Amino acid sequence: MSYQHILVLTGAGISAESGIPVFRAEDGLWENHRVEDVATPDGFVRNPQLVHDFYNTMRRSVKEKQPNPAHLALTKLQTELEKQGGTVTIVTQNIDDLHEKAKSHNVIHMHGELNSILCERCGKSYEWHEDCDGTTVCKFCGHKTMRPDIVWFGEIPYHMEAIEREIQKCDLFMAIGTSGVVYPAAGFVSYCSHQGKPCLEFNLTPSANSGVFTQSYLGKAGTTLPAFVDYLLTHGTWPDPSEL
Repeated sequence: MSYQHILVLTGAGISAESGIPVFRAEDGLWENHRVEDVATPDGFVRNPQLVHDFYNTMRRSVKEKQPNPAHLALTKLQTELEKQGGTVTIVTQNIDDLHEKAKSHNVIHMHGELNSILCERCGKSYEWHEDCDGTTVCKFCGHKTMRPDIVWFGEIPYHMEAIEREIQKCDLFMAIGTSGVVYPAAGFVSYCSHQGKPCLEFNLTPSANSGVFTQSYLGKAGTTLPAFVDYLLTHGTWPDPSEL
C-alpha cells in the first residue's frame, strides 16, 4: 500500500444515500425549518422547545437508518489498512451515527452528535438516545439546562486540534459527499494540497472547491467508493475514474 495514514472527511452526501436529507443551502431550509430557528444559538434562546422537538424528531428518525455501501467501504479500508500497520481517520460533518453502525472507529464528529446532549451550565455532554426537553435534568450538575450536543452556525467546531494533527500526519486526503462551502471543513483540502498530498473527491457533482482536488470521482458514493477501496487495496494506489 502506498498510503499509511489516510484522512477521510465525510459530509451530508454520504448519509443521503441512507435516506437522511441533506441541508439545502439554496432555500435556507433544513427539514422544512429555517436554519436560523433550529441551528443557531439565538434560535434556541427564542424557542428552545421548537429546537428540542426538531432534534428529537431527527433522533428518532435516524434510529431506523442503516449504513450504506459507502460507509461499509470505509470500514473495510480501515480494517485492511490497520492489518498493514496503517490508519484511517474519519472526520465527519454529520451528526448521525452511521459510521458507528458500520463498525468504523477513529471517527471524529466535528459538528457534534444527535445521540448526545450538552449541559449549558456545567459544559459536560453525555450519550443520549431519548427525547430531551426543558425538563431534562443534567446527570452531572442536576440543572435543567440541556441542549442538543450540536455545533450550530456561529459556534466553533469540536476537536479542531486533533483534526489539525491528522491533517499534518496524513499522506492521502479523501472528501466524500461534501459541498465545499462549510468552513473550516471546506479548507482541509487546501491545507493538504499545499503540503503536496493527493486529495480525492467523491461526490454526485463537483463541489465548490473541486478545482483544488487531485482527482474527482463523480457518482453515488455507494457505487464509486467500494470500487475505489477494492482497487486501492489491490493495487496500492488510487485509480483513474475510468477504471471504476
